[in-house]
Amino acid sequence: MKKSLALRGNTMKKSSSLTIHQKLETLIKEMVEKEIQYKDALGEFEKVFIETASKTYNGNKSKVAKAIGIHRNTLHSRAKALKIKKMI
Repeated sequence: MKKSLALRGNTMKKSSSLTIHQKLETLIKEMVEKEIQYKDALGEFEKVFIETASKTYNGNKSKVAKAIGIHRNTLHSRAKALKIKKMI
């Protein structure tokens, strides 16, 4: 069984039973408690999402774009807007 990490407060806890939805709820609850703005939360999520996909596909923009379901040109413009240096 694959293990994953779920954020709980300021600690990381191993979890094999939490769904992605439950993990996101935990993270979002923490962000709301810290009064992180919606726009900032979305931007951070998008940046980490693209960076993680980029690492997975060794920076191959075509493969990253296909994997996350956006056009390669959109990926380039989002990476530039989010200041993701390895994608530019």
